[in-house]
Amino acid sequence: MSDSSRISKGFKVVFVDDDPCVRASLTESLELSGLDVCACESAEHAMRHVGPSFLGIVITDVRLPGMDGLGLMRHVIAADPAVPVILVTGHGDISMAVQAMREGAYDFIEKPFPSERLVETALRAMEKRALRLEIDTLRRQLKDKQGIESVMLGNSPAMKDIRRQVLNLADTSADVLVVGETGTGKELVARCLHNHSSRSQGNFVAINCGGIPETLFESEIFGHEAGAFTSAGKRRVGKIEHANGGTLLLDEIESMPQTFQVKLLRALQERKIERLGSNEEVRVDFRVVAATKFDLRAMSQQGKFRSDLYYRLNVAVLELPPLRERREDIPVLFEHFVLRAAVKYGREAPALPEHMMRQLMSGDWPGNVRELRNVADRFVLGLLAPREQTLVPTGSLTLAQHMDMVEKALIEQSLKQHGGRPQQVWTALGIAKKTFYDKVHRHGIVMDHFRTRPAEPDSDEDALTAVGRAG
Repeated sequence: MSDSSRISKGFKVVFVDDDPCVRASLTESLELSGLDVCACESAEHAMRHVGPSFLGIVITDVRLPGMDGLGLMRHVIAADPAVPVILVTGHGDISMAVQAMREGAYDFIEKPFPSERLVETALRAMEKRALRLEIDTLRRQLKDKQGIESVMLGNSPAMKDIRRQVLNLADTSADVLVVGETGTGKELVARCLHNHSSRSQGNFVAINCGGIPETLFESEIFGHEAGAFTSAGKRRVGKIEHANGGTLLLDEIESMPQTFQVKLLRALQERKIERLGSNEEVRVDFRVVAATKFDLRAMSQQGKFRSDLYYRLNVAVLELPPLRERREDIPVLFEHFVLRAAVKYGREAPALPEHMMRQLMSGDWPGNVRELRNVADRFVLGLLAPREQTLVPTGSLTLAQHMDMVEKALIEQSLKQHGGRPQQVWTALGIAKKTFYDKVHRHGIVMDHFRTRPAEPDSDEDALTAVGRAG
C-alpha cells in the first residue's frame, strides 16, 4: 500500500455515489484508512467542494442522477488537471475505460470490487496529489524568490524573515493576521501572500473597514438582492463573494463595527454568506488576510473587539517591523522610491548628497516606509520642505549606534558604486585593507549583493572569504 506520509491536514477525498448504502460503506472504509472523506450523493453536490484551492482527489460513480461521473471528471480536470479522478462503475466496458483514461482519469474501477482495492487506489492517487502539490510549491518558491525580493525590499534580518514567512504561508489555507504600524506595508504583504499562492488567478479584494459607512457595511460585505432595501434596484455581489477563489484583505479590521463582527465570524467559520434580502446560503472559498496597527488581544480584553473573532484570526500572525528597527534598509528603499518617482513624474533622478543619506538613516520615520516614499517623491520634484532638507534626527539612538548606521550605509553605497570591488572601495574611502574587512565583517555586509561581475581570483577576495569563515 502507498506511503501516506505526505498526506496532511486539509487533503480530502470527495466521494460521489447515489446509493446511500454503498456510499456509507465505502466512506467508512476510506476513513478507516486515515483519509478525510466528503461523501456526496450527486455530481452537483460534489462540485461545491472542488474549488480553486482544492487539496485532494475525486472518486465518483459513473452512473449518477443529473450530471454523470464522466461529466464531473471533465469539470474537475478543466478546473485543475492535476486533481486525480477515479471512476467507479458497474456498467463500464473497455472502450469507456480507454476513453476516460485518454481524457485524464487517474484510474477506472469496475464493480464489484473489494473495498481494499478502492482504498489502495485512493491512497496512491492522494500520494500523487500531495507530491505534485509539494513539487509545485517548491518550484513556485524558487521562481518567486527573486520576485518577492524585488517587491518586499530590504536585506535586514527582519525583512528576510518576513519574506521567508510569507513564502511559507502563501500556499497554505491559513487565514493571516498582519500587524504593524501605519505605513509598514501591510497591504503589500497581503498582496504578496495572494500573488505567491495557488489563488493568484482569483481576485484580490481589499476592504478598508474604517472607510465604509456603517449603514452600507453589510451590503458592501455580503451583497444584496434586488428590492432588499429602498435603493436596491438590482442584485449586488458583495466583497466576500467577489473574493471567491481569491483573497480578501480586511484592512483596519479593528474599526469594524462589533454588530458586524459576529456576522463576519460566521462567514469565516462556515465559508457561507447570505446576501441581504435572501434566505439562500452562498458557499464561498476565500482566504482572509486581516490587517491592524493595534493590539487586538488588548482590545478584546477591553471589550472593544470581539474575542471570538480575535481568536479566529490569531492563527498565523505576521508582525511587520517599523522602519526605525531596520534602518539598514533605508538606502535601498529610498533609491528605489527615487527611481520610481523619476519615471512617474518624467524627471531625472537627482543624485543623493552624502550628508542627506546620513540624515535619512538617522530619522525616526513615524510614518515608516510610506513616509520615506513621500520624501523621495518630493526630493525628485524639488519640493522638500526646509525641515526635510536637514532631516534632523528625532530617534533615541546613541551616538555609537548612529555612527555604525552611517558607516555601514557609506560602505554599502561605495560597494555599489564600485561594483563590489573591495580594493577600489577601501581606496575610495581612504582606509586600510584590514580595517575595511573588519568593518565588513562587523556590519554583516554581504559583498556578493553588490557585485556587478564575477569575482576575480585574488588575495583580497581570499581575505574576505577568510573573514567570513572566522565569523
